[in-house]
Amino acid sequence: MIQARTPQQTEAIVLRVIDYGESDRIVTFCTADFGKIRGIAKGARRSRKRFVNALEPFSCSRIHFSRRGPESLALIEGCDILSHFPGIRADLEKTLAASCLIDLTDQFTPEDKKNEASFFLLRDFLRLLEGTAMTEALLRFFEIRLLRISGYDPVLDHCLCCKTPIGKQAAYRFDAAKGGLTCNGCGPGNPDAISVSLGTIRTLLLGREMEIGRLGRLLLSGQSADESRRLLAHFIRHILGRELKSVHVLNEIRRLRT
Repeated sequence: MIQARTPQQTEAIVLRVIDYGESDRIVTFCTADFGKIRGIAKGARRSRKRFVNALEPFSCSRIHFSRRGPESLALIEGCDILSHFPGIRADLEKTLAASCLIDLTDQFTPEDKKNEASFFLLRDFLRLLEGTAMTEALLRFFEIRLLRISGYDPVLDHCLCCKTPIGKQAAYRFDAAKGGLTCNGCGPGNPDAISVSLGTIRTLLLGREMEIGRLGRLLLSGQSADESRRLLAHFIRHILGRELKSVHVLNEIRRLRT
């Protein structure tokens, strides 16, 4: 007996889109109510009016869909666009940054498991990126918040070995394999550990806890921007086993500009 499709709707952000067949598209969404889901939009390549702007990466819509079960491919029946983020799309660096946000969310969000925190984090940071200047700090604060809600919160407030709270030394080492800081008094430790200053650690902790609407005012110094980028990239690469393509592209564009 074929199970009937159940009509459903939810707020969703597009993570990935691939063409399928001659006229269809398969879309991966981060949703508020169902976690990450995949669906097919029939005829989306031929009839742009039906899904105007709604099936582009990082577009936010209320999608109407149906499916036979949690593991089946959803049939996307319609989308009510909520935000196309034109301010991001008009700026190359913001577009590349948004690509990093959705790529990271895609990697850290399980399929078909409700995860409101991931959805709202992504939506709020896209809104922030839309309305403020692009800064290195915004990407770092998104990364550290995503790590926390995904269960990979790095230990940055004390030494993993002696448990001493940070503040008594000017610099520490971050060990990605252990997921946290070690102080200089606890020996050399892992040779791959990254040196990080106390100021950078405190700024990351502040950015992890501060109200999202105020984050645009919190900036990183040149040293802190470099240290935090290296620390979080190293940790994320350790977790995923690779560097994300979107992150590599953004870094290359920035390198060419400088």
